[in-house]
Amino acid sequence: MTTTSTTTLTQLATAMFPVHDQDAALAFYTDVLGFEVRADVRFGAQGEHRWLEVAPPGSAARLALTPPTDGRPSGGAIGVDSTDVLAEHARLAARGDVDLDPAPEPFPGAPLTFALRDPDGNTVWVVGATPAA
Repeated sequence: MTTTSTTTLTQLATAMFPVHDQDAALAFYTDVLGFEVRADVRFGAQGEHRWLEVAPPGSAARLALTPPTDGRPSGGAIGVDSTDVLAEHARLAARGDVDLDPAPEPFPGAPLTFALRDPDGNTVWVVGATPAA
């Protein structure tokens, strides 16, 4: 039997990456990738928990950097849009301290993309516009 209902869900809002060290992750996402802090809040009876969100400037979606529930990060993945994939790759490669795939090669019909990994092994895919058909 199938039932039909109207969802209250409206959009993707927050992806979550488990990280070993929230401060180190915060530095990576803000200093290396240029994200901004959207939330940094302590909670719990003694303030023992921390909710930390970052996002690219102007992004509606956010990335929560959370302590892992089982004591280790899980290696998630997200994609972020770029207005110039090759320039972003060159910027990150010039730093010399980013775990970065080689510069992307065009593939007919697919957006230009490359991946990088944060210090906990989570993957960030940098994605350009999809070429016109």
